[in-house]
Parts: sequence; structure tokens; C-alpha cells
Amino acid sequence: MNTKYSDLIDQTYYFPQEEFSLEGTQLKFHDINLMELVKEYGAPLKFTYLPRISENISRAKGWFKHAMEKHDYPGTYNYCYCTKSSHFEHVLNEALKNDIHIETSSAFDINIVEELKKSGKITNDTWVLCNGFKRDQYIANISKLLNGGHRNCIPIIDNYEELDLLSENIDGKFEVGIRIASEEEPKFEFYTSRLGIGYKNIVPFYKKQLEDNEQVDLRMLHFFINTGIRDTAYYWNELSKCLKVYISLKKICPTLDSLNIGGGFPIKNSLAFDYDYQYMVDEIINQIKLACEEAEVEPPHIFTEFGSFTVGESGGAIYEVLYQKQQNDREKWNMINSSFITTLPDTWAISKKFVMLAINRWNDEYERVLLGGLTCDSDDYYNSEQHTNAIYLPKFKRDKPLYIGFFNTGAYQDTIGGFGGLQHCLIPQPRHILLDRDKDGKLTSKLFSEQQEASEMLDILGYNSKN
Repeated sequence: MNTKYSDLIDQTYYFPQEEFSLEGTQLKFHDINLMELVKEYGAPLKFTYLPRISENISRAKGWFKHAMEKHDYPGTYNYCYCTKSSHFEHVLNEALKNDIHIETSSAFDINIVEELKKSGKITNDTWVLCNGFKRDQYIANISKLLNGGHRNCIPIIDNYEELDLLSENIDGKFEVGIRIASEEEPKFEFYTSRLGIGYKNIVPFYKKQLEDNEQVDLRMLHFFINTGIRDTAYYWNELSKCLKVYISLKKICPTLDSLNIGGGFPIKNSLAFDYDYQYMVDEIINQIKLACEEAEVEPPHIFTEFGSFTVGESGGAIYEVLYQKQQNDREKWNMINSSFITTLPDTWAISKKFVMLAINRWNDEYERVLLGGLTCDSDDYYNSEQHTNAIYLPKFKRDKPLYIGFFNTGAYQDTIGGFGGLQHCLIPQPRHILLDRDKDGKLTSKLFSEQQEASEMLDILGYNSKN
């Protein structure tokens, strides 16, 4: 009878996979011995595997290059990193090695852009696309960037007032984009995105405020889908509506030459994950070209703004199972030595699932369990995998420590969790390490931050104030 944890994984999925393999009874991630990391740094532990960021950027560039060559597409492709997914310097440093551009969401993003310019990581040739709802500080920062000579900064108009606010603060001529307020999926709680300008209102808005405006040129149309780029009738229908708007605008606006297809690629959230990236890119490029040729307008240059896809698959978290509580005849709770609300807040906020696997003891028998965090909140738990409504792990044994890993957690979790700040029930932020490879391919590790100490939280709370 197949009762080992390794048997369960083997009979449920195709295993090993690109990033996951087994060495004896221990899991390896991108050929990294995770138990060695635990021995060196302890657990709970967060890590960022930097090479995966560059790998994903290269993959996406390759898909678009292939599709554009296949369809003889006349425009260019520009990869933008959506900084809100992770603002950390080590993430931007790795991403910017790959000749990419930046998409911002709020005022302080521009401060990061200025720091990156000072260090030579980006130049005036780098596109900076400024999305988001803009008020005083964001307007001021965008204006400062443009007035300082960064003419490749394109504010994306989100509401009718922004154009006047920008015009009042920016010296000389500048370019803008317009964001389409796409319709949400039928099952969503509301019909239309709160961001952008409605499909029917874009052409009238252009004619009223931009067509005869000598200070501003319309350069870009921005199309964002909240669900991301997926092979669904909903996505293709929204893309079709977007192209109709682009064509209508292009016929009356000669300066319009770029389309930003926002809404990112999905990332792997299960060992059963299956997504044909190349097919999707091929079809997007094909549909854009066909629609433009039929309307006899020049196809646009393509921009994408991938956030989670850029950084998500670089991140992971490792926990130790401290104790098992059997609360009734069916439910066994494995208590981890951290908190999901603190360290993986999307599991609590939007019931997001990540790839979850045991790190060690793969030859032990398995059991069905629930995972509980250390806080006193009943919502601090993880109860199922993406493909099934259950979690299976090697059986808990007091004398045989069990470590578990959550993978592809690199986007948003530290930002939402408030890295370095106060955490739910004051559960400390785990130690965080950066994993990289040198020019010979040898793995290197560097401590990015220690686990939070009580004194740091007391400082924030005011208890250590000298006053």
C-alpha cells in the first residue's frame, strides 16, 4: 500500500518539476537544499531567490519576441515592472538588470525612481508609467520628475481632473495615457472598475480636453483586467472592446501609438498549475494586429506591466510544525511557529493559495491536517490546497521535527503584512535571507533582515520613548 508522503505527491502530480526535486527524503527548490537553509538560519524563515526574477523577465520577453516574429508585428515590446508587488531594493536591483521599465502606483514610488536614477540603475530613457488615482503629492512628484528632464514619464489619466492638475504643474509639453475602466467579471461585486475612464467616455474626453491641447499629447491607452490575462471569454471580450476604443482614438489622434495591456500573467499556485503562456501571447498579438489591419490603422507598440509574475515565484517561507492538536475525531491542527496573518496575509484576506509542500520526512506516512498560526485569531489558518479541499503532510511526531514550505509568495505579502512594522498579535516578522548565484552558478546566501525583536515593536508603540 502506498502510504508515504512521497507516494502521495508522485501519484497526484507530475513530479519532479522544473523548480522542485527530491534528494533522499528532503525537498529541493531550484536545486537549493532547503533543510541546509533551516540548519543555517532556523525557522520561521523567509527567502527571496533572486535569479528567478531575471528568469521570468527573460521568459516573457522571449514569448513576445516569438509572437511578434511569427505574426510579423511591426511594433515594439516593452516590459514594465509593477513596483507595488514588491518595492524592496534587492527586487528592483535584480529586475533592472534586464533592460526593463517601471510602472508606479503612488507618490512614494516616484521617490524610489529618483533614488534609482541617482544610483544609475535607470536613466531618462527608462519609461516610467504612472498609474493610480493621483492627488497632490503624487501630482507634485510626477511633475518634478518630468520638469527634471525625464520626458519618458507618462502619467496615465485615471479621472477627469488629473489632466488639469498635471498641466498646472508641468513645464512645457508632455505626454499622457488614458486608463480604460474595464467591466468586471459577471460574478464580481460591482460592474465596472473604479479605476480609469469608461469605454464610452474616452473618445469624448479626448475630443474635449486633449484634441486641441497644445501642451499635452495622448501617447498611450491603458487596458487593465483585474483577473489577469487568462484564456476566458470575459478576457477576450474585454480585449476586443479595448481594441475598438484604440482604433477609434487612433483615427483621430496621430500621437497615439502605444497600448499597455495591464493585468498580469498568473503564477504557479499548485503543482497542478497549467497555463500556456506562449499561446496567450500569440493570440493577444494576433488579435491586436488583425483588428488594426482590418481598421487600416498602425498596430500599437505593446507595453506590459507584470508585478506578481516578475517577483512572485522568487519568494518562499519555511515554518516548523510545533505541535498537533486533535480537536475532534476528524480535525487535526498542526500549529506552525509563526502566523499566516502576519507572514502570508493573502491567505487570510483573500483566501489565496500557494504551493505548499513538506520540506523533510518525505518517506514517512502522511495524514490529513489543518494548519494553524500562533495568533489568537480564529482566521489564522490554512486549510486546503488549490487543487483540493484538504492538506496532507507527513504524520506529526514529537521526536521528528517537520518543516513545511510555502512557495511563490514573493509578491505583496510583505507589503500587505507591513514589513518591519507592527504585526497581528505582535507575532514577529521572520528572518529573511536573499539567495543568489555567483558567476560560476554557486549558491550564495545573505541575511537581509533578522527576526523582529520585542524592542522594535515597543519603539513603534511608544514604550521606549525617553519622553
